[in-house]
Formats: sequence, C-alpha cells, structure tokens
Amino acid sequence: MIKIEHIGIAVKNLENSSELFSKLFNQMPYKMEKVESEGVNTSFFKIGENKIELLEATQEQSPIHKFIEKKGEGIHHIAFDVEDIETEMKRLENEGFILLNQIPKRGADNKLVCFLHPKGTNGVLIELCQEIKE
Repeated sequence: MIKIEHIGIAVKNLENSSELFSKLFNQMPYKMEKVESEGVNTSFFKIGENKIELLEATQEQSPIHKFIEKKGEGIHHIAFDVEDIETEMKRLENEGFILLNQIPKRGADNKLVCFLHPKGTNGVLIELCQEIKE
C-alpha cells in the first residue's frame, strides 16, 4: 500500500518559514534536521496523518537552491511511503519511470529515499520513502 508520507516545500529562509507555518498550524515543528547529502536544512510539521517538510538550501549546488532560482518558493515534491523501496524502484523502472538515483539513499526523518524524474510524472517530483529499521 502506498500513502502520502509528506509534502516538501522549498523555502528561502527556514527560520522565517518555520515561524510562519507554526502560526498557520498552531504548533511548532517536531523536528529540524540538516541533510548534508542533499545540501538542505529541514523542518517537519505533523498534520494529522501526514507531514509537511520545509527545505532550505545550505549550498548553491543544492537541488533546493536550483529549484528556488528557477521557480521560486513553493511545493517541491510529494513523498510516498512504501513498504519495500527497492522492490518499488524496480517496479517503477520496469513501468518506464526514470529514477534519479539507482540505489536508495539516506534522507531526512530516518528514511531511505529515491526520487522519480518529474519529466515522467507530469512535472511533479516524486519521492519514495521507506523508514530505516535499525
């Protein structure tokens, strides 16, 4: 079963945006985390059964920095929780989707992640997530 895990929003200033969304949701983020591999700082809010992830670039090479330069702040990706990320990656690749990484990598919030190229998903960046069980 696939379910929406979170929606990622690219922001220019994580502190200001976290304050804004804290007021909007009437709650503080439950987690803030730096993800070196992606060049981002993140802030997570739990909204019902879903989450909102705010992403701020920490370097110019970051995909978030490039996204904001091209499109401005806004929805960056939709993430889906999957039971077995490697099996799902193989299935989607066999269906013709383009994977942006061939092996799952460690992402924020204790997840293994893989992204699908937006050219094959009607312009929407899709992230697959699987909780890391340690």
